[in-house]
Amino acid sequence: MTTAREIMTSGAECIGAEDSVLDAAKKLKDLGVGAMPICGTDNKLKGVITDRDIVVKVLGAGKDPATCKAGELAQGEAVTIGADDDAEEIIRTMTTHKVRRLPVIDGHDLVGMVALADAARALPDPKAGDLLEALSTD
Repeated sequence: MTTAREIMTSGAECIGAEDSVLDAAKKLKDLGVGAMPICGTDNKLKGVITDRDIVVKVLGAGKDPATCKAGELAQGEAVTIGADDDAEEIIRTMTTHKVRRLPVIDGHDLVGMVALADAARALPDPKAGDLLEALSTD
């Protein structure tokens, strides 16, 4: 079975929890990605910030992205997947937590990100359809 390590995008960069949302937006743009992990000063993963989070939770709420900290958008414990977990586990985790992107961890180290599209490409068609359906329902 295909593992997260095989389908992830490696070299994921973090935004610091103390960095501004504006800095996060610039970094997302520069990297050409829609999400990135939020890391604390202790180098521990705090969550994930998405372009949608910036629009809805910052701009839409009338907050100033230059003064709002990226860490303010981290909610609870970060949902992750192990680098050696298989595609079935990726599906279960994405479905259970209703997320489309997962940081990939090897031990305590962030090694990449796996997206819904990555998981869908690694699965037989019916399972990919089940995943898309589960994530698309409220």
